[in-house]
Amino acid sequence: MIKQGWSFYGRRDELGQLRRVLDRGRWFFVNVSGRRRIGKTALVQQALQPAQRARVLYLQTPDSDPAGVVSAARDFFQTFGITDKLPVDLRSLATRIGALCASGWIVAIDEFQYFNRRLLFEFTSQLQSEVDRLSARADEVQGGLIVLGSLHTEMAALLEDRQAPLYNRTTDTIELGHLDVGSLLELLDAHAAGGVERLLFLWNLFEGVPKFYRDCYEQGVLAAERHDLLGQMFFSSSSPLRTEADNWFLKELRGRYDLILKYIASHAGCTNADLLAHVNMVDVEHAKQVGGYLKILDERYRMIERRQPVFAKTNAKSGRFYIRDNFLRSWLAALAVPAAATSFRPAQQLIRQADERLAEAEGHGLERLVATLYEERSRKGVGDFSLTHAVRGWWDRSDTEIDLVAVDEEGRRLRLGSCKRSAPRLISDLRRFDGHVARFVQALPRYAGWAVEKVAVAPTLSPAQRAACLDLGYIPQDLGDLTAGLRP
Repeated sequence: MIKQGWSFYGRRDELGQLRRVLDRGRWFFVNVSGRRRIGKTALVQQALQPAQRARVLYLQTPDSDPAGVVSAARDFFQTFGITDKLPVDLRSLATRIGALCASGWIVAIDEFQYFNRRLLFEFTSQLQSEVDRLSARADEVQGGLIVLGSLHTEMAALLEDRQAPLYNRTTDTIELGHLDVGSLLELLDAHAAGGVERLLFLWNLFEGVPKFYRDCYEQGVLAAERHDLLGQMFFSSSSPLRTEADNWFLKELRGRYDLILKYIASHAGCTNADLLAHVNMVDVEHAKQVGGYLKILDERYRMIERRQPVFAKTNAKSGRFYIRDNFLRSWLAALAVPAAATSFRPAQQLIRQADERLAEAEGHGLERLVATLYEERSRKGVGDFSLTHAVRGWWDRSDTEIDLVAVDEEGRRLRLGSCKRSAPRLISDLRRFDGHVARFVQALPRYAGWAVEKVAVAPTLSPAQRAACLDLGYIPQDLGDLTAGLRP
């Protein structure tokens, strides 16, 4: 049951930073970056005081040619009440933006990364001239420019590359990541029920992307059962998220990396050898390009990441590959094929199939969520464990596997944990996990003499299950324990 209207959740630090920029009363040029739907526009809207909004121009840049960009800009100018001196080309667009900023307007340009396209790049040279003029008399200029972009590499090429016209011109940079878990708990307390099981389900699906949660809220399913939420958001003809992955992640790739992305999504933690074997089996002609594809997907698009075992050398060859974004992983591994088959199979059958696949993926999702919670708790000073190293897993060639490695250098404490989606399976595996812990400690003599704590983590643990963990020498922790104290 929806209890109240939607609000602005989290982002307290970023909101404070942007408001301080706006309150300076002088020229500013702010870069706000982050993945699509992460809340860049909402942050700008929230930061602007009502008195400032009368002199705000918002432009959304289409992925188009110069004529299309200028035409869209003219429409936005008129929508915001600016009817004189409308731009006719990219040069006059830059000039007009400069003039508005000089007269006290705040101009926000969304999807700014498209100006890295060859046909549009000249705009940045024209804009440089305007920015330099405004910067030269910064104390006299009451307006400013905010650029928002969702493709990190292209934004960096426009604003951080030494050869780029706008290099070193920004006065402030704000990079938005996912909402922290505390903010998600605040959001779910207001609009949903279901406790930690719902948190795991939604976090595994959407992580900390606020727009996805709001989409569910607006469709009336944020508090609904799993099948109802999936059906409404992905399996009906009007589902708002049915084309999201294709429009955001995959359009840029034009099908070139689908094979690799799909395999990594459904085989989280696969190795380079695993990928090569798979590509050799289904598309031998492209096997030699796997290394290059992985590099592009990691460095250019930031869609995947290659994780080394904790404490490993950066050039070690034992890396494992993961999809960075929970939504993309869930889409490719569980939702894409069933959603595409809705015209040919009963919807409820497809939804059930997708949910079963999502439940399987929640095992890896739980590991990531637990690591995120440990880091957030340490950052906020909550709980009894202060991290000095990021929490990550560890493995070696002898099949030692540790899901959670948390290090407290000051307290000389080492916390090693096993995370499982099923509490009974977790408990039945702890004796075997003792061997993993012993091999880990033996392989890393730097921790000789440290206090080694073993933890057993599941989404929920009953009193009897907690007692069983304690009897086996493990600290029992569930998501209720790990989320306690994180709400704002």
